[in-house]
Amino acid sequence: MLIRNKLMLRFTLLVLGIQVSFSAFIYYFNATMRAQRFEQRLTNSGLLAGRLLVRTHKLETGILGSLRRGDLLTLPQEEISIYGPDNSLRYSSADHISQHVNRARLAGLQPGKVVVYPAVGHRESVGLVFSQEPGTGPYRIFVSAEDRVGWAQLRQLGLLLLLGNVGALVLTILAGWFFAGSALQPVARITRQAGRISATNLGRRLAEGNGRDELAQLAHAFNTMLAGLEKAFEGQKSFLAHASHELRTPLTTLTGTLETALEYDTTLPEARQSLAQGLEAARHLSALTTGLLNLAKADGALPAFAPVRLDECLNQALEFARAKYPGREWRLTFGDFPTETDADLFMLPGNAELLVTALLNLLDNAGKYSSGPVRTELAYADVATLRVRVTDAGPGLSADELRQIYEPLYRASAALGRPGYGLGLPLTQRVVQRHGGRLEITSAPGQGTTATVLLPAAPL
Repeated sequence: MLIRNKLMLRFTLLVLGIQVSFSAFIYYFNATMRAQRFEQRLTNSGLLAGRLLVRTHKLETGILGSLRRGDLLTLPQEEISIYGPDNSLRYSSADHISQHVNRARLAGLQPGKVVVYPAVGHRESVGLVFSQEPGTGPYRIFVSAEDRVGWAQLRQLGLLLLLGNVGALVLTILAGWFFAGSALQPVARITRQAGRISATNLGRRLAEGNGRDELAQLAHAFNTMLAGLEKAFEGQKSFLAHASHELRTPLTTLTGTLETALEYDTTLPEARQSLAQGLEAARHLSALTTGLLNLAKADGALPAFAPVRLDECLNQALEFARAKYPGREWRLTFGDFPTETDADLFMLPGNAELLVTALLNLLDNAGKYSSGPVRTELAYADVATLRVRVTDAGPGLSADELRQIYEPLYRASAALGRPGYGLGLPLTQRVVQRHGGRLEITSAPGQGTTATVLLPAAPL
């Protein structure tokens, strides 16, 4: 179901529920008031009959005089029955009134209290006790009648409420349709704008309206997502361009070497030289391919994290770096860390293999470009954050180079002529991000480079 139809339906049901509840209250209130008014009229009619017949002693003498039985009747289909102190029938407004019901009710009447009996059809009845004077026995009066005017008014009110609710329902549906359409018009506009955005024009953005309401926030979220997609597409294009160039070079070298050896090498020394050149190109191609696969692995689905000791990962990475750069001086220090805890220090949830690879990339860069000792520090930045800092004494990086170092296959000017493919820092950054941390690089030309890894620590 369309959102517009859902909104219209819910709005209609809500308003209809309010209308029906309010109408039911009005009808119930009027029905209750009608019943109370008519009960009061029946009571007044009984009291009037008591004053005219009992207090004038007409019932004791049995002589009504000029008063006829029908003269006391003021209500439609009214019936009055009066019983004396001895529970005998003293007066009846009509001979056809069945008195066995009234006799059964005699015992339930109490002085000063009017009893209202359940209605039979539209006939309503009350009973009361009327005392002639102090010291004399009470008379019991039963009065029943039909409230034709009251019921007619109640029926008219019910019909009026029914017609009003039907009319209001039609207006509610129309209003719901209109307001739902008005409310969703910005959504339709966003849908149209989003439909015009494709991979070829990711630079387009959605209009954010007034910039304050929920739809503006939704458009802003879409624009943020589009900016990320545009950046990812640009990075992918740049990556593919660099990768194709980097892969083409060793492939061309390998192909050319093999073709030359096949055509011109006639002696074993010449063939061995060609094979050595081809092997070097193949190794270059293999190393580059391995780097690209590691980068793709860091972007893909990772295995479930397990508790890892960061100090052990760092020590393992340092062992690899010392073996690769035996003439370089490697210094490891420990900074601030909590002392009042029984938990294991330097623990975090993660993947040990990827963390060792990320730290080794930082150490490899430092060992490759540094002319002096490489300083490594392991510490707690705070109680919930682990910090690894690698500082070298290399040539440093310019501000423009710092902005591009995370692009795959990008190499700074100082890296030209040195081994490497520009995949270490992008891989390290993605591994750190996948572990919920961040990588910060600070550098200046001639002042070396400092790489800082911040990772969420396990609770102490």
